[in-house]
Amino acid sequence: MRDAKRRRLIEIVKARSFLRGGERKLVSGRSSSFYFDMKPTMLNPEGAHLIAALILEALEGAGVELIGGLEMGAVPIAVAVAAASHGKGRPLSAFFVRKQAKEHGARKRIEGLAPGESLAGRRVAILEDVTTTGGSCMQAIAALKAEGAIIERAIAVIDRREGAAEAFKAAGIPFAALLTIEDFQSAGGGGKA
Repeated sequence: MRDAKRRRLIEIVKARSFLRGGERKLVSGRSSSFYFDMKPTMLNPEGAHLIAALILEALEGAGVELIGGLEMGAVPIAVAVAAASHGKGRPLSAFFVRKQAKEHGARKRIEGLAPGESLAGRRVAILEDVTTTGGSCMQAIAALKAEGAIIERAIAVIDRREGAAEAFKAAGIPFAALLTIEDFQSAGGGGKA
């Protein structure tokens, strides 16, 4: 079943989110001739469902209480996982970390917690759509640790395999990816799912 979900997710990502050709600058600062624009997959009903189901499987037995990550890539994933977790009878609350605190309103850096709710001593999983070096996750992790959260693990939908796994290992954080660049190396981009 897991393999069938992975295969279908790969098909959807290839059709909706995998772009090849031309040089594009990544968040990590590196350039690449292939790029994953994951929003069309994460905001697709089937894509969101598959991502959430696979992440929930990856979190089985982890004792995680909350899931989230750095805005914007982690937001659709965290919401899909939170909704799916409720349907599974093991609800996980979602949050997201702003790149910087708002300058108005509540001026919070971490969003999604109810008034009086704290991350202190709470076990969280960090989510990311695509990871290259792990830098975006590490930024979120630093903010969460400053609030007293316990980082149980990091999960990416796609690992480009350019240093993220090593960065998480060095930080002592278990890491998993649903898919890796190897799942797309012979793929073309474009098309519809």
